[in-house]
Amino acid sequence: MELSKPRGTRDFLFEEMKQRKEVESTLKKVFETYAYQEIKTPLFEDLSLFTMKSGEEIVDQLYNFKDKSERELTLRPEITAPVARVFMNEMQKSPKPIKMYYYGSCFRYERPQKGRYRQFWQFGCEMIGGKTPEADAEVIALASQSLEELGLEGYEIHVGHLGILRGLLKEADVEGSDQDQIMALIDKGDEFGLQNYLHKIEMDDKTTGILLTIIEMKGGSEVLSKIREQISDKKLVLEALEEFSALLNTLNDFGIDNIGDKENNNVVINLGIARGLDYYSGMVFEVYVPQLGAQKQICGGGTYNLIETFGGEKVESTGFAFGFDRLMNALMFEEKVSTTRGATDVFIAPISDATRSKSFEIAQKLRSAGISTEVDLSRRKFKKILSFANHLKARYVILVGERDLLEGNITIKDMETGNQDFISIENIVEHISNTLTLDK
Repeated sequence: MELSKPRGTRDFLFEEMKQRKEVESTLKKVFETYAYQEIKTPLFEDLSLFTMKSGEEIVDQLYNFKDKSERELTLRPEITAPVARVFMNEMQKSPKPIKMYYYGSCFRYERPQKGRYRQFWQFGCEMIGGKTPEADAEVIALASQSLEELGLEGYEIHVGHLGILRGLLKEADVEGSDQDQIMALIDKGDEFGLQNYLHKIEMDDKTTGILLTIIEMKGGSEVLSKIREQISDKKLVLEALEEFSALLNTLNDFGIDNIGDKENNNVVINLGIARGLDYYSGMVFEVYVPQLGAQKQICGGGTYNLIETFGGEKVESTGFAFGFDRLMNALMFEEKVSTTRGATDVFIAPISDATRSKSFEIAQKLRSAGISTEVDLSRRKFKKILSFANHLKARYVILVGERDLLEGNITIKDMETGNQDFISIENIVEHISNTLTLDK
């Protein structure tokens, strides 16, 4: 019987895990500079948590099951809903806004394809109780700074506002499930399906024309002026437009200006961004890396009111999540992640059986000082020891010989330059620590 990993999953080996850990570490550092704190939620939740959020139709996309007490559970398909549950269970009386970030795996029962897996990872954040232009702008700035710190270059942040689209539909008396269906079709980019649906519900020609025009609008501040020309008599749209304008002005204070100018900025106004669920209430944004083709979206976020959907108070919140796997693809495409050094700083090679005891003593001394150290445990011959050290990508090899030990010394071989030095055993920790510091 051949054992293999489940369909739609992956194994990550040493090199790739080190790369992913480095990206994770960078993101955590940036998020914490914005005063976000990390939380963890269970890998599985009550099924109702996600059907309340996304509707019963989502069940076909879930790994859901009954436990031994016949409770309906599911592996989490995303982490925003669990964060909302945490707020309702633990934090409703806490001062707001509450800033939380998370990193973890999610599961969807979908057809695996390039850039889409059944087990995938999200790195994201939620600002519960943050619904001001300042909160929205800070969240966008956090996403932007995260990508800058990672060194990613070919990305675009597209920002829109759902109030403009929903306001236009509401003033045309299109509400409820019809409005949600239209937003879902816009979100999918299904222009043919959208036009058919607008015809089916008999939306008037003027509103249809304005809607189809707006969702194609991309660029800088000139986009807002073009919209105003078409909706001067639509109060709800004007209110959303003013809110969106305030957000764009506030982005300037966070160092994001020249919006729409691709030579000087990677932020674009895009009013074709939509969400098919009605708890999304205002600003939305997505991050694209066009070089990735069909899997170009690496991040999505916006403002929402999920707490009320779950039966709590009305609490506007803002957040986003990186699709961590696609983010890694983008970084690897641009060659922004590379690992040349192995996990082992020092490999200790006893030259003979008589020096093994001292070799282990030296290894423990280095490990206690926080230096990653491997020692030969297989009693290899000398040539094979060096070959194995090369395989581990060890920076240094310490040769422990009987004659050297009599003088209180050992030999250190630099595996990059090939140089060898005789060092006193008493000075070994200081010597290795100093050279590793210089390497960094």
